[in-house]
Amino acid sequence: MQKPVLTILKKIGEHPVVSSYLTYLSDKTEENFALFLREVYLFGAQDDLTSFVERLVLEDENAFSVSASANETLSPFLRNGMMRDLTLLHDALFSEPQSHYFGREESHRPFTGDWGNDETIDALSALYLKGGYGKFLFYRAFRYEKQLVPVCSPSKITAYDLKGYAYEKKTIEDNLISFLDGFPFSNMLLYGDRGTGKSSTIHAMLNKYAERGLRLVELPKEDLNALNHLKRTLVNIPLKFIIFIDDLSLEENDPSISTLKAALEGSVSETAENTMIVATSNRRHIVRESFAERENSVHAGDQMQEQLSLSDRFGISVYFSTTGKVEYLDIVNKLADDMGLEYDRAKLDALAERWALLKGGRSPRRAKQFVNLAYSYVSQGKEITL
Repeated sequence: MQKPVLTILKKIGEHPVVSSYLTYLSDKTEENFALFLREVYLFGAQDDLTSFVERLVLEDENAFSVSASANETLSPFLRNGMMRDLTLLHDALFSEPQSHYFGREESHRPFTGDWGNDETIDALSALYLKGGYGKFLFYRAFRYEKQLVPVCSPSKITAYDLKGYAYEKKTIEDNLISFLDGFPFSNMLLYGDRGTGKSSTIHAMLNKYAERGLRLVELPKEDLNALNHLKRTLVNIPLKFIIFIDDLSLEENDPSISTLKAALEGSVSETAENTMIVATSNRRHIVRESFAERENSVHAGDQMQEQLSLSDRFGISVYFSTTGKVEYLDIVNKLADDMGLEYDRAKLDALAERWALLKGGRSPRRAKQFVNLAYSYVSQGKEITL
């Protein structure tokens, strides 16, 4: 028997587990079966081979998944090619009852029947259209490391978890909704003291709107020179991307400044309607100023304007101020309510204030740290000590 060859799902046919299995089916020797088992155990597919192959299909980036996610009309060639490949995979999986070696469970949605049918094709198309294709279907957050690397355990924080800063959160969310709905939007700079929730707010918005096709790519500030390349990489992907630059701070004369300026308000060739740049910084003007250089500069005013022009290119700037005592204690008590912390609130407030003094200031991060500590003590029947 000749080894089956996949066309649309060519990369899956080359996967060690699938390839070794197809080789075994075409030449059923003990050696080929042993090689197949080795790959199954190596990739951890022994418990449920069917689910393993289904996941490979869903994650595959191919002409069918890309076209479906872009809401393009699928050509008969793509539909028929996908049906053929899915039928081959299904027949291969269920042709050999080797369940005493590895698991083989029933198919799961969107795979139905023999897989190679209109119902499965339509269900796959709908899935790709809603959630994107390939790695974008299973992951919502990525980190740029010369390529897009999925973040396997992203923050699960929600907007409800973040207490206070209602105006700031609404400003950010309104702009993101415009972005997702195809209306004019602005790149955003979130600035303020550490621990005020700048980064957490962006992660919460990602978790809230991932179902609508929002994805996040974290770009390390050391790789700012790759910003325009990253935008070009994302421009043809039918999803919306936040390019997230966390804790941004630049030195004077840093060459990355011109790159960031071009990306924020850049040339026509760098315009991408599916990317929004969001940066967080402790500084309103991002660039760390050198007073010595400014004093020695003949055109000090021009130099200052050049530095300010970078932050001005963000269409929206949101200031996260340090919390006052009232706001800080309100956050503490709301977090305590969420966790079901039963403790005298007057004592809790006094301890929370002491915690803030010990840690150098009030902020939502300090409040969260304190409530976690207090909950741990109380849950163990201990008195809260600082």
